[in-house]
Amino acid sequence: MNILESFKMAMSSILSNKMRSFLTMLGIIIGISSVITIVSLGNGGKSYIADQFAKMGANTVTLSVDSSKVEQTSDYFTLDDVKQIKNKVDTAKYISPTVSEKGTARTDTKTNTANITGVNTDYSLISNVEIVYGRFLNDREVEEGKAVVVIDQTSAISLFGTDDAVGKSFKLGPVASSKNATVVGVSKASSMFSSGASSEGGPPGRKADNTPTMATVPITFLQTLYPIDFNISSISITSSSQETSVQTGNEALKILQANHDNKTLNLYKATNSASMLDSINQVLGVFTTFLSAVAAISLLVGGIGVMNIMLVSVTERTKEIGIRKAIGATTNAILFQFLTESVILSLIGGLIGMSLGIFSAEIIGSFANINPSVSISVIIEVILFSSAVGIFFGIYPARKAARLNPIDALRYE
Repeated sequence: MNILESFKMAMSSILSNKMRSFLTMLGIIIGISSVITIVSLGNGGKSYIADQFAKMGANTVTLSVDSSKVEQTSDYFTLDDVKQIKNKVDTAKYISPTVSEKGTARTDTKTNTANITGVNTDYSLISNVEIVYGRFLNDREVEEGKAVVVIDQTSAISLFGTDDAVGKSFKLGPVASSKNATVVGVSKASSMFSSGASSEGGPPGRKADNTPTMATVPITFLQTLYPIDFNISSISITSSSQETSVQTGNEALKILQANHDNKTLNLYKATNSASMLDSINQVLGVFTTFLSAVAAISLLVGGIGVMNIMLVSVTERTKEIGIRKAIGATTNAILFQFLTESVILSLIGGLIGMSLGIFSAEIIGSFANINPSVSISVIIEVILFSSAVGIFFGIYPARKAARLNPIDALRYE
């Protein structure tokens, strides 16, 4: 018997018992669809996380000081450290110190709490600051400590009633020693504020606002606002490429350790965004694999179902097997016929499960804002795995059918 005849006989047997065949395939369908859904969403989740890191800068290195190990003020970073790293580390494309302080933002009618961040001009390139009106800080303003500020749209509306606040001035800094700062730019509205923040320290009669003002100023101006508490504990660096980010961080650490001559172990740390992404992807990969393994248990159940039904089929068709053997059918022909039937059952179940899994992943992904991804290799693996299940669980029934004694089979009622 050739392959085509075996295929026709297998399809005839499957179609003659449609409901039984469907129930047999159901375990395969559920198992494959579950695995495909989980893998698709897992791959989509990795892509989503990678996109978010790309927006933040996947090749960004953050240098930080462990405040719990600081022994003296000189252990903190300095502006001279920033200049040396920029000049000596060839792979450092952009670099900016970052210092944040709490204060107030006051106009004639409003007093808001303020989150004041001191940076240099590279900060906008590192953090992808999107300017809506005006411009970002320039080199001269940073060098001279000019009293200029960039605020976001929400802060502009809160303080001035309009988001185009370029050229307007307000008091910024500590309550007791705030200074006039002129708005040179307005950035896209930021979500980095606390709705529960309250106004503090404003003179009586001024209207308070729950939304803190997000203010970005030259780091040298921030130093004049907070001369006593001014300590640089964080420096952000954008490496020339993701591949060189580790090298950039290591070279910068060497410069810092040499400049400060500090003996404290692990006082300075370089955090690599790319390594963080790798760690997250690794955890997500393990989680996806675990869930896929759990879902694949149903494939075992489905395979047992295939074996069970094939054994029933062998029993039902014992007399047919005896007749075929009596007229010359070989043991291998009988074996191949039943093995073909089990493989087709598993393969059809696998294809249905794959389609259902892709559809389910698309539906779930639309609610989770994730674009599920299924590679060609996964589809090929599904087809091969389904066939393997059919072969593995179909061998025993097929061998049982092939080994039947034709005389006993013909006598079977």
